[in-house]
Amino acid sequence: MEKAKRESEPEPVLDLGCVATGEETQAWTVQRIRLSPQEKHLAATLKTWSAETTRCVVVKLGRRRGLTLDNVVSFEWATDDVLFYTTREGLKCRNVYRLDLTQNGSTIRSVYEESQPDIFVEVSRSRDGHVLSITCSGRSSSEALLVDVSDPRLEPVLVQVRQPQLLYYVEHWRRNVIILANTGPGREYQVAKAPISEPSMMSWDAIFTPRPGTALKDMDVVGDHCVLVAATTSNELELIVVPLSRPRAAYTLQLPSWACAVESQHPGFAEPRGTMEFLISSPVRPPVSYRLRLEEGLLSPGAGGRPAPSPTNRAREAITARLKARSQDGTSVPVTLLHGGPCTKDTPLLVHVYGAYGRDVDMRFRPEKRFLLEQGWALAYCHIRGGGERGLAWQRQARVEGKRRSVEDLQACLAHLFASGVSSPRRTVLTARSAGAVPVGALCNGRPDMMRAVTLQSPFLDVLATMEDPKLPLTLEDREEWGDPLGNPQHRLTIASYCPVCNITSQRYPSMLLTAYADDQRTPLAGVLKYAEKLKEAAKAGSPPAGVSLQGTGRGPTRRSAQEDQIKLRARQQKTEQRAT
Repeated sequence: MEKAKRESEPEPVLDLGCVATGEETQAWTVQRIRLSPQEKHLAATLKTWSAETTRCVVVKLGRRRGLTLDNVVSFEWATDDVLFYTTREGLKCRNVYRLDLTQNGSTIRSVYEESQPDIFVEVSRSRDGHVLSITCSGRSSSEALLVDVSDPRLEPVLVQVRQPQLLYYVEHWRRNVIILANTGPGREYQVAKAPISEPSMMSWDAIFTPRPGTALKDMDVVGDHCVLVAATTSNELELIVVPLSRPRAAYTLQLPSWACAVESQHPGFAEPRGTMEFLISSPVRPPVSYRLRLEEGLLSPGAGGRPAPSPTNRAREAITARLKARSQDGTSVPVTLLHGGPCTKDTPLLVHVYGAYGRDVDMRFRPEKRFLLEQGWALAYCHIRGGGERGLAWQRQARVEGKRRSVEDLQACLAHLFASGVSSPRRTVLTARSAGAVPVGALCNGRPDMMRAVTLQSPFLDVLATMEDPKLPLTLEDREEWGDPLGNPQHRLTIASYCPVCNITSQRYPSMLLTAYADDQRTPLAGVLKYAEKLKEAAKAGSPPAGVSLQGTGRGPTRRSAQEDQIKLRARQQKTEQRAT
């Protein structure tokens, strides 16, 4: 890592080779970097690919060695000499500390300690740099505390005490708190404002409520404007700009039709006033920089933008189609389809799904997805209930006793794709990771004829046994998502009705590749091995075997292993084609 001393002479500021201690041999990669306000100090978190361990290095610019802090997750500078940070113990992040740097050394003091086991704590800095916020979030409730950077040694100020089913997140604007809270109609998100001197809910004044059907996804405060990322009923992304001094003058900007992910850029010191830089991407298009001029409402490619493709290349660009499938109860479920040309029943199809914890299915750029598209595959992303694509109610409909709706939605998405002439069951592969494996595994038990193959990474498959074991790291907080089979008999019956491990029967299953990680604390390896063993015992003669790929330690594939999985997928498809001819 280097700093530009002069244009021709970069100055090293951090040597990653000096980070390891003792007998450590693993390679560290940089996760996040923060410069102090006057660029006196630099802090960076580092991580190894093989474990969840993180390390924060704090250096004074001009000196290559510095202070090392272990297990740091989030961190922000309050001043040039005061750093706030959180630490992880196992999978829990409950403590906030303040590091004070002085000429005589450093001191560390505890600032906040969370007592509830299901709350995750993080530190962030307002975009204008005036306030640090300590956000304490659970599955269905949150609270925030504010630290004034002009005097960071004062006690943090609580915005609003935690209440059941109240989710809120804060930004700062001109001695006011701008709040994104689920206090709108139907307990969806809206934007409110309160004076920083009286930030509690009693003072919240709603200044923007989205139109019905629009789901707010993210919020930034840039200058005198609140910028919201929103999704339409078909899951197309748009920006909503709310002038904070004139909120009734809010306006909407459409993003390019292919945009599937928006990432706000951390503001730089030279960011022009009244502008916002962000990246947009899709699974097959790399991030493109855009700049929004807020006063004029003008959106244009930024400095890092990619020119539009020439006419000769347009045929190679992905076509983005927004479809809607009708689920069993009549609910319309959005599907995003990416393809490079006309689709037929012989087009190979890779279907992605998640549908849990209110999180969207991942649609960021992945080079391996682009590779598949260039090889003639179509890619489908099913935005089933349980995820967050259509707002908070979308998640609530498929929690606990409503979990089967996720499976019904996935089945409806596949049926709609096939009825629309996009691929066929014998040419379809499903892929998911973590909790996304639950609807996929349940569908494999109920309708194995709807897909040819399945690939699952770090799959959560043994739902019932996991939720019956309170000693596992995430069981207690996950009860809001899956239910409590120990304390509620109805919850146990519901989980048993769809749990992939519980419902394996003697039938022909699709070919499966399960990728698991030996030290994965979130998704224990035992459940994956149990599923694979039961599947092998139950599968009828002639069924393709279920393969389990063990990837060492840690959680989640590296980019290289993800690309290798996609190449294996392509190779398998070619073998299938050869056998069919």
